[in-house]
Amino acid sequence: SFPERNELYVESALDLSEKAARRVLDRAGVGPEEVGAIFFVSTTGLSTPSLDSALIFRLGLSTHVRRVPVWGLGCAGGSAGLALAAEHARLYPERPVLLVGAELCGLTFQRGDLSKSNLIATSLFSDGAAAAIIGPGEGLELLGGHSTTWPATEDVMGWEIVQTGFKVKISRSIPAIVSKRIRENLLAACESAGVSYRELRHFLTHPGGAKVLDAFEDALGLGRGGLEIPREILRERGNMSSVTVLFVLERFLERRAYETGEFGVVSALGPGFSAEHVFFRC
Repeated sequence: SFPERNELYVESALDLSEKAARRVLDRAGVGPEEVGAIFFVSTTGLSTPSLDSALIFRLGLSTHVRRVPVWGLGCAGGSAGLALAAEHARLYPERPVLLVGAELCGLTFQRGDLSKSNLIATSLFSDGAAAAIIGPGEGLELLGGHSTTWPATEDVMGWEIVQTGFKVKISRSIPAIVSKRIRENLLAACESAGVSYRELRHFLTHPGGAKVLDAFEDALGLGRGGLEIPREILRERGNMSSVTVLFVLERFLERRAYETGEFGVVSALGPGFSAEHVFFRC
């Protein structure tokens, strides 16, 4: 039932979020008491109070930390969360920001539903959690974000609420939308952020699926296989909704296949139907 699934979501998402947050705090050398704000991104379950409230006490954050739960952005949530957290960090540079995302797509599996969308979603989507610290120090410089929601596209992706919980809605038109709109959209995003499209060297896209990645590569003129890291993450981890771009970003940083000063973009598509971009400088 929906209550049973949601109880599992609250329990497991909280555990995974705590693990991811502790790892990133340790890597960054940031004490929990130093964090000024916590942004929590998720779309695969419900909780009020939002799970960031419990993370405060599990992690030992200040009881005065600013809480910003972000729900309903689906696969676009990771990129949007980075942009929102970066904006907060620029406004309040004295305290680092903790971004945490957790998705349990497996709990949305609808047993007995033999529709093509349910079978594809079951084979494509997976579970995961990730976290990032945004603030002064070493790492990528986040330059700004750009959001777009296209009209009359709300049926492209989202949830249908049924008695057993969230039933996925996903249209096969997504690759066509990418092919038709993403280049023009990214050009507009570059202009709004003051970044030259010609200067972009690194495209860290959310791997929504193999055909979506094909469409991104074609639209951006990258050549087939140009989005190597997103394809690796999709193959190894599946589509973990919002947190997948954070896995892509981590792999990119581990590879260090970039030069200081190069520009890149983290991009994702989500319900709305919408696009979220956040630009960075290495």
